[in-house]
Amino acid sequence: MSKKRELTRREMVQLAGAGAAAVAGAPAFLKARADNNQVQFGMIGTGSRGTYLLKHLRGVDNGHCAALCDVWEPSLDEAASTIGTNPKKYKDYRDLLSDKNVDAVLIAVPLYKHFPVTKDALLAGKNVFCEKSLVFKQEEVHELRELANSRPKQTLQVGLQRRYSQFYQAVKQMVDKGTLGTVTHMRGQWHRNTVAKDPWNKPIPPGRTDKEQNWRKYREFSGGLTAELGSHQMDVADWMFGSPFEHVIGLGGQDFIHDGRDIFDNIQLIFKYPQGRKFLYSSITTNGSLDMLRSERREFGEEILGTDGSVHITLGGDDFPATAMWFPEPPKPQVSGAKKENVKAGATIATGAAAKGLPVFLGKDQIDLQNDSFINREMKFARHWLANKGIMMPEEDKNPVDVELSSFFDDCRTGNRPKSDLEVGLADSAGVILANRAMYEERRVYYNEINQPPKKA
Repeated sequence: MSKKRELTRREMVQLAGAGAAAVAGAPAFLKARADNNQVQFGMIGTGSRGTYLLKHLRGVDNGHCAALCDVWEPSLDEAASTIGTNPKKYKDYRDLLSDKNVDAVLIAVPLYKHFPVTKDALLAGKNVFCEKSLVFKQEEVHELRELANSRPKQTLQVGLQRRYSQFYQAVKQMVDKGTLGTVTHMRGQWHRNTVAKDPWNKPIPPGRTDKEQNWRKYREFSGGLTAELGSHQMDVADWMFGSPFEHVIGLGGQDFIHDGRDIFDNIQLIFKYPQGRKFLYSSITTNGSLDMLRSERREFGEEILGTDGSVHITLGGDDFPATAMWFPEPPKPQVSGAKKENVKAGATIATGAAAKGLPVFLGKDQIDLQNDSFINREMKFARHWLANKGIMMPEEDKNPVDVELSSFFDDCRTGNRPKSDLEVGLADSAGVILANRAMYEERRVYYNEINQPPKKA
């Protein structure tokens, strides 16, 4: 068996230079700026996700929370305390939409309500940030496209924060510039072990039902694992491959959690893209192991596989940063035409040992072999060496959740198109709808089915 070998200094600098060339154009983070022209926003839906966003919004100073809305008063009061801006509180979101002091709304209601609330918000003239998935039903894809396109001056953004990550932007450029060769496959997973604690099976407080408190467990309200988790990584596949998939097959099961839910507790999906490319996706609820990123992280991540190398990447969270590791393929063997090698028939001979992964570097750590001074180049090499040894890893300047929120407010003011715009959100929603259909109906489902009239139940 081949042993892993250490990269030489020359190889590391050469590879780092290639990576720097690939990511040198990675856009810098937008900085939230404090001024007198803050976007006045309201939050519709102050459950777990809405409150999470409010915690991040406290540090984003180009927007100001003017109003909150939720049907559950304890959640509404907690959210108001979290944001700390003394917002108006509403129980009916239509009353919030009538508030002339609100310029934009952030929507974090249960999935089945995304479209009706987004529709009403657009009709009320508001800019809209809606959490993924953007819509729940097939017919909503087309109705929302028509409505949003008829109101081009209003910003519509979907909550797919990987689009706002420096690491993901850098890796996208590596893919586009051929640093990984021809990308043929991708793999994504979001594995959790919910035996001890299931975030989708919370205690039911007095005055609430299980369907109100734990709506993610039921198909009538939820897209299950596909929507709540897989949608993030399905969007990454569309982004990296540069197109929607052609068809999807999948297998889901209700095998390990028996609490009245009718969504699957484990899913396996295969998406076929143009030119034979494939994306494999897995989400389970019985184990949180992640076999990417040197197995130093858990639960979720993506692997992008090309003919010249691969990248393992994950977004991270509030307590652990995003990270990306680049694994170049071993150099191709040099074969002399004058010398014949002894080859065993039917056997595959290993021709190169695996190289250790290199972190994907950003900003100040990019090596410019032509323009860097000797001292700067050596300092950058030292940082690369430390990272290669696992002593110091590159980190993003800001959490991509903060960046997507700040960017939304900037786009509301400038009219710029969001990175996760209407079409990104609708393609992602279509993927969720069709992938679930493939599993529920146990058949191959084609992407163009999203444009066909839905079958009557």
